[in-house]
Amino acid sequence: MPEIRSFLRLLSGNLLKHSLKILESVRQAGGRGLIVGGGVRDALLGRPIKDIDIEVFGMEPKAVESLLAERFKVIEVGKFFGVFKLRGIDIDVSLPRRELKTGSGHKGFSIESDPAMSIEEAAARRDFTINAMSMDLLNGEMFDPFDGRSDLKKGILRHTSGKFAEDPLRVLRAMQFTARFEFEVAAPTVALCAGITPEGLPPERIFEEWKKLILHGRKISMGLAFLKDCSWLQYYPELQALVDCPQDPEWHPEGDVWTHTLHCM
Repeated sequence: MPEIRSFLRLLSGNLLKHSLKILESVRQAGGRGLIVGGGVRDALLGRPIKDIDIEVFGMEPKAVESLLAERFKVIEVGKFFGVFKLRGIDIDVSLPRRELKTGSGHKGFSIESDPAMSIEEAAARRDFTINAMSMDLLNGEMFDPFDGRSDLKKGILRHTSGKFAEDPLRVLRAMQFTARFEFEVAAPTVALCAGITPEGLPPERIFEEWKKLILHGRKISMGLAFLKDCSWLQYYPELQALVDCPQDPEWHPEGDVWTHTLHCM
């Protein structure tokens, strides 16, 4: 089980201890907890794991909350999305859920938990294939319904399903992910993003994705180029102006102002 060995090696002692405690408690209560999302992705990439997401199957929300409350301080923030946050610990615990689009923006959803949902269906609501993998840390079993491991090896950022288009924030997540991992965004994903509008996203959520691009991007120009490719520069007129600016070979021998900016970034 090389994946689980990699995971354990990259996980700090405190996170590992608390994660195992939660997973074992869930198992004893008749449920099944899986490590999901970025932790599995980073383990396969050999990167340090700084936080953990656990998805619990086979248990009702109240039962999960009660189980967590026995050992941790459960924070109310995040429960709108069916997520339990633990105070002072970088662990989020969620339940498989269905999200029905009912309005505009990042929070325009009706959410219904379904403890009996399959692992594959739960993974389908995640944004990218590389974030849709999960692992049973207690026995090392891996689940990869959208072949995220293959996309990791190829360096491709690809959406999992059509549900991607229901949340416009995911376009900006693609922007910062492609810069952080230096992954190419798959052509179908670029085309899908081109048909999505910001839908009144709150400024603070927009800021968070741009902050990740600037502070964590290894090749920021890739994120900016993606926005141009999917026609999202129209929502950032200051950036669009760089593309529209007349070329001046004397000042910008490498091309237009946009190309110059990409080189600088």
